[in-house]
Amino acid sequence: MTKLKVDVWSDIACPWCYVGKRHLEAALARFPERANVEVRWRAFELDPSAPPERDRTISYAERLAKKYRASVDEAQAMIDRMVETAAHDGLDFHFDRIRSGNTFDAHRLIHLAGERGVQDAVKERLLRAYMTEGEPIGDRETLARLAGEAGLDPEEVRAMLASDAYGAEVRVDEREAADLGIHGVPCFVFGEKLAVSGAQPAEILLRALTKAYDALEPEIAEGAACGPDGCA
Repeated sequence: MTKLKVDVWSDIACPWCYVGKRHLEAALARFPERANVEVRWRAFELDPSAPPERDRTISYAERLAKKYRASVDEAQAMIDRMVETAAHDGLDFHFDRIRSGNTFDAHRLIHLAGERGVQDAVKERLLRAYMTEGEPIGDRETLARLAGEAGLDPEEVRAMLASDAYGAEVRVDEREAADLGIHGVPCFVFGEKLAVSGAQPAEILLRALTKAYDALEPEIAEGAACGPDGCA
């Protein structure tokens, strides 16, 4: 049986991507053909120009206020709503701990994890480290430690990060996202044909799974035919 590929473009520095991951997991848990689905995490940098770590004297609320040209109080209200939304999916967000920075190396690490068969575990560990624990996601030593906790060899990770390995793969993901018209994440592409944008409810993702999976099976129309035993 051909597996249904689900490509998910997302970024570590994206709270909605973590919520979307939970919604996809909920949809997959209810999908009868879960064993025939392959999820692939694809790279999308929300801010490719970000430094390894941003100025920690500027709060997340202040940075958000500047981005959306809002007051700090308005930005904090946005954060509070996001925290409440995440809590409904069992996620414990702490924006006051976030140490935001460049995620390019994290995406390279996720590609390595894909080759080692632990991509989902590493993706989950990085998201939790960023959104809940306040780990500096742009720090290579931190990435090596977190990857070790998720099943990778930390020494292999350190060597990979010290090289340019998987950089080209990250750029391929980003070019493909641009070609597909993906401008925001998360974005789920089912069977390389059906796209669902945003952290949609599990019910919508389940419908997309079902529709894309059904398209893998060709419809066979039976009509008059001849065989070894004659014609019918």
